[in-house]
Amino acid sequence: MGHVACYSSSFVKSKGSCDTTRKAAWIAQSLAQTPIPGLEVTEPLPLPLKDAAKVHSTTYLDALETGTPTELALSPELAWDQDTLARALSTCGGMVGAGERALKLGVAGCLASGFHHAKRDRGQGFCTLNGLAIAARVLAEQTRKHVLILDLDAHCGGGTHGLIKDHPLLWQIDVSVDRYDEYNPGDRCQFKVVREARQYLRSTWSCLQQAEAEWPLFSLCLYNAGMDVHQDCQIGGLEGMDEFILTLREEMVFQWCKERGTPIAYTMAGGYTGGKMSRRKLVDLHRLTLATANASA
Repeated sequence: MGHVACYSSSFVKSKGSCDTTRKAAWIAQSLAQTPIPGLEVTEPLPLPLKDAAKVHSTTYLDALETGTPTELALSPELAWDQDTLARALSTCGGMVGAGERALKLGVAGCLASGFHHAKRDRGQGFCTLNGLAIAARVLAEQTRKHVLILDLDAHCGGGTHGLIKDHPLLWQIDVSVDRYDEYNPGDRCQFKVVREARQYLRSTWSCLQQAEAEWPLFSLCLYNAGMDVHQDCQIGGLEGMDEFILTLREEMVFQWCKERGTPIAYTMAGGYTGGKMSRRKLVDLHRLTLATANASA
């Protein structure tokens, strides 16, 4: 049947050359050149500033808009320019749009990345605004039901946890392979750092099974589908994590949601060029998520 993925050229409207602010365009270009039958790319609306202010401080949002104070404007570890806030609001709008479409259609996606490290009053680790926390809150308010954030990026989602831990409708599963942005999990969070590739799928499945057994039914799963866990990624990669394991991971996640009737909205998350990781290889890894989502729709 196919599905919809959100993309806007505003996702990459930045002077910086970081993969996080360029990758969405590479993926969109790949889809234009080699389409996945049934996958439609659509342009979302940017996030209203008032929705960003539900999780981020006014001081930080002002810094992203004006460039001052410099320390805050540069805290995402990305170059600042006059379009920084607009770009971040666009990517977050893509995440909210993906969630809204998933609620109607069952599966949807957002080609953006750079969400889960952003904190209330600053950015971090190439993440400017936390589109996962924002989308979870906005969509929980719309549905008045529980929302799960499933984070399978290589790095820990400490920013997300800090922003949602006190919200009674928001839940988090975080299986990482690198301790960057580590945190102490609260009551509605399952958090694991896996250091051996052979344990990765088992650990992820264990978290999903525990959630099914002990947690409430979810109206939506927001999936942070990181590819920086791949062994060839210099930022976060784990030896032994190859394309086969990642293919099985994607099949596991989308099938788990499908069997339970849980709508799923994914976003691209981590994955960086350099060393053995070429742009072509990175895009092909992210296409695993797109193809698996499409097959499950």
